[in-house]
Amino acid sequence: MSSCKLSSYLYKQSIHCRLYSSSLSAAKHTRTWTQGCLVHSKYTHRQMSVLCQNCQKKYAFSDISLNLMRRSCKTLASTSKRKKKKLDPSKFGEGKGKKIVEVEKAMTVSSLADAMGVKRDHIYDAMEVTSNLNRFKPDTILDFDVIRDIIKKSNMVYTFKREETSQVEKKNLDAVRRPPCDPAVLKPRPPVVTIMGHVDHGKTTLLDYLRKTSVAAGEAGGITQHIGAFSVSLKDNQKITFLDTPGHAAFSAMRSRGAHVTDIVILVVAADDGVMEQTRESIKFAEQAGVPLIVAINKCDKPVADPEQAKRELLGHGIQLEDFGGEVQAVKISALKGTNIDILGESIIAQAEVMELKADVTGLVQANVIESKVDRGKGPVATIIVERGTLKKGCILVAGKSMCRVRNLYNEHNQQIGEAPPSTPVEVAGWKEIPAAGELILEVESEKRAREVIDWRTQNEKEERLKQDAVVIEKKAQEQHKAHTEKRKVNSLLTWKEIRMRKAAEQMKLGKENVKSDHPELNIVLKGDVDGSVEAILDAMATYDSDQCTLDVLHCGVGVVSDKDVEIASTFDGIVVAFNVVVSSSAETLANKLGVTIQKHSIIYKLIDDLKEELNERLPPVEEVSVLGEATVLQPFTISVGKRKVHVAGCRVNKGSLKIGQQFKVVRNQDTVYEGQVTSLKHHKDDVKSVKKDMECGLSFKENIECVNGDVIICYEVSHIPQKINWELGF
Repeated sequence: MSSCKLSSYLYKQSIHCRLYSSSLSAAKHTRTWTQGCLVHSKYTHRQMSVLCQNCQKKYAFSDISLNLMRRSCKTLASTSKRKKKKLDPSKFGEGKGKKIVEVEKAMTVSSLADAMGVKRDHIYDAMEVTSNLNRFKPDTILDFDVIRDIIKKSNMVYTFKREETSQVEKKNLDAVRRPPCDPAVLKPRPPVVTIMGHVDHGKTTLLDYLRKTSVAAGEAGGITQHIGAFSVSLKDNQKITFLDTPGHAAFSAMRSRGAHVTDIVILVVAADDGVMEQTRESIKFAEQAGVPLIVAINKCDKPVADPEQAKRELLGHGIQLEDFGGEVQAVKISALKGTNIDILGESIIAQAEVMELKADVTGLVQANVIESKVDRGKGPVATIIVERGTLKKGCILVAGKSMCRVRNLYNEHNQQIGEAPPSTPVEVAGWKEIPAAGELILEVESEKRAREVIDWRTQNEKEERLKQDAVVIEKKAQEQHKAHTEKRKVNSLLTWKEIRMRKAAEQMKLGKENVKSDHPELNIVLKGDVDGSVEAILDAMATYDSDQCTLDVLHCGVGVVSDKDVEIASTFDGIVVAFNVVVSSSAETLANKLGVTIQKHSIIYKLIDDLKEELNERLPPVEEVSVLGEATVLQPFTISVGKRKVHVAGCRVNKGSLKIGQQFKVVRNQDTVYEGQVTSLKHHKDDVKSVKKDMECGLSFKENIECVNGDVIICYEVSHIPQKINWELGF
């Protein structure tokens, strides 16, 4: 085809396409023709003549057609470069007006609930698994098919979450410790002394003598249940801050926390008992914290006391006493009678002077949470020890994800004080939420800054949790992919009939799993007086590892037992455990109405004992079979009772005795053909209750079975023996 004919053909094709945008090839060629072949144009009465460069012939057509052609080329060029716009699924089609949920290919139950803005119960309802909630936990991973179904049932639409490509480093908005100050501004401070040792070695009695209050009498069972912090003034007006940590085995976390906020550890060892388990643990905590020890050998007034033996035992555990050429002071005391208590105080002051304890009393406050609880009159309160700065009313504090505007300060006598300098134990009221024991307290400039810190920590924790979830999800996905590959490999070796049978068996198994399990379980709602007590009880429960009965803590917290706690326990057929807290009257009434047990305790080892009993009650009894006698069938025969024929087995007793009312079974060729009770037992023609060895008798069974010669009849008794849980805590 010649150049002129090609130009004419392309022109006709363009006119045929009208706006020249429906055919990309025609538009391209038309644009090329209009740009490359037009060399001369002349307007004459709305007509245009075009001269072709090759054939030198003129072609006439209207300027409107040419303008349309040019405009269409520009439109096509701009359209081809335009990016496709992503449609909003909530504004079109079936998703119009519905909420959009950003999802990932795999999510946990908790993260999906957060993304949808609903409670976890809504997710469970959508999954239709409310009959077996125990199979699904907040960290259970859901695949995309399940996520899609849940969102669809919730009348929402989903879109995949976009990955953030921003490389901008996130600004750290957290509150941090102040840098060390100039040593010239430091001032002397009282030492913080922690009293540690084994349970019932006399720690609380020692402190009772020091502050002249009856502490031991007020403690449940004479055992310290949580840390007590207070100041003691000696004769020369020198102050010492004491921490009394529990010696009970369950409170190891609290002893560790006490050791890490202290300057000096007083290790109390009973002269009549020596080094015990919690004594060794206290030595380990002191070594880890890097604080000096002073040994107080208590109960030296007892006739059986042997202080020298206690010293030798301490030497065996690496405690180099001054009597043996070491540096650790040892003082023989009697806390009950007050013997040598003043010498112990002098030893503490001497050790503190050697350590040159000083602190900065200016600037923002730094402190440590010793204990926290909910007080009925004060609300959430925390016992703290100031580490740096001077705490006053109105200070804004942050501890973990809790904030506080200091409303009031109380000393150990529950008296309000104006300020608390370093090393001062004080109870702080004004917390929005109770802080966790052991948290670092930092003062900030304003409430706005405090909220900023808490939001940053919350977001940071959420991101860390999402990272952990992503790792778990990836691992789970790999496991599922591996299982799927192995399954396909196995199925490749099976016939289609075998595959269908396997799928049917899996469906049957899935249906059975949705039914509530018969495995015994004990669900607990735990409420305690202070955070440390709850922590200690949870640590004790963590030692339970028996598979006889499942032990699960549904909810734990600090404060009075409320209606909500009872409702949670009722939902999961559990119990409420209240440790050193009261139960509200409405909760008591609701518990009686719903049949929920509320256990009240004030001593931890009694709480554990009651939990053991509760676990034992949940265990089904074990059936124990005892064989009472055995007989052999010699001659079966039939008798008529009215119109009914009754089969009777004529037997001779070989072992033991046969007793009516017990269980019987008939064994034929080592197979049991009958198991049940007998309706009559006769010796000759007399009805008897039992038949002994070497006696003959006639037996008829409830199901009227026919025996044959040589059948063995066994009489046995079934006993139901209660099970006992295997749980040893070591105290």
